[in-house]
Amino acid sequence: MKSSIIKLENIKVSFNNEVILENLNLNIKEGEFVTLLGPSGCGKTTTLRIIAGFLNPDEGNIFFKDKKINNVPAHKREVNTIFQKYALFPHLNVYENVAFGMRIQKKPESEIKAKVTEILKMVNLVSYIDRDVNSLSGGQQQRIAIARALANNPKVLLLDEPLGALDLKLRKDMQSELKSIHQKTGITFVLVTHDQEEALSMSDTVVVMDKGSIQQIGSPEDIYNEPKNAFVADFIGESNVISGIMIDDFKVSFCGKEFSCLDKGFEKMSIVDVVIRPEDIKVVTPEQGDISGVITSVVFKGVHNEIIIDVNGFKWMIQTTEMQKENDKIGLLIYPDAIHIMKPSPYSSKIGDYSAFSDEFYNEQHKN
Repeated sequence: MKSSIIKLENIKVSFNNEVILENLNLNIKEGEFVTLLGPSGCGKTTTLRIIAGFLNPDEGNIFFKDKKINNVPAHKREVNTIFQKYALFPHLNVYENVAFGMRIQKKPESEIKAKVTEILKMVNLVSYIDRDVNSLSGGQQQRIAIARALANNPKVLLLDEPLGALDLKLRKDMQSELKSIHQKTGITFVLVTHDQEEALSMSDTVVVMDKGSIQQIGSPEDIYNEPKNAFVADFIGESNVISGIMIDDFKVSFCGKEFSCLDKGFEKMSIVDVVIRPEDIKVVTPEQGDISGVITSVVFKGVHNEIIIDVNGFKWMIQTTEMQKENDKIGLLIYPDAIHIMKPSPYSSKIGDYSAFSDEFYNEQHKN
């Protein structure tokens, strides 16, 4: 079993009387690839800054391998941070950028040369060793920033939205590159991102955050398949989140109809949130469906069509390869294994309806 390398205990941070982090507890294991995931303003970057030593919490403790490091300055912590802006030194070439930290530590030149060569091979840029960094592409500059951080042998590498400035295809290449570097080095990676696909594809553990609190911690599979509340279900992929009543074990009622499900252990006749992923719903004729509604929009997405259906005023999303037309009436067939039951949360009834995709537009449409 892997031991803990970073532990945050009861962390609280406020700025101008606004709470940024509230009673945050997080345990990061040695060698893990952990992603802090959430929308802007959720507290993920503040959490990273506390680990790095750039920010002190108002309350709580930070531990590195069970040693309290609250008062240890950033430059003395065994962590390195990579930012979205690469912060390379424009007057130094690739070799000198990577060697910079080791020169500060007054390492012998033979050791510096061997380490720089080793690290540049790892990021596939050894042939660029004498290049001017200003002549490199965004992806190449990012890899030089990673190489410079790795050259100092950090125990933890912190990555603050490092791929945000790259285009889609280059970002996907860099996701694979980062995952490969993590596997080769065994260093603990802590990534901050708001990109759900990035988090799911790269991480061992995903920490979903909102409003200064952790909503759920788990593997990418657990986070996607077993969300703990409506926020997680909606933020990780797409989800229809409907209010229902848990009639009994394996039986739930929503949209005026009873459905069999695979969940149990809820109080009988209790109010619950019902999550159904768009890809798990089968489109049939109105007569064949468990429920039916009218199509309000169809968007071609390449591998599937994204359809919005009005079912008695609630807008569902369906993803299907079948072609459908606006204003047609269709049925929705929902199997037991497509239904996931959750306890209600403060997010209940505020998330899951596809009359709008963003909170801003949803709130504007529902303010009356």
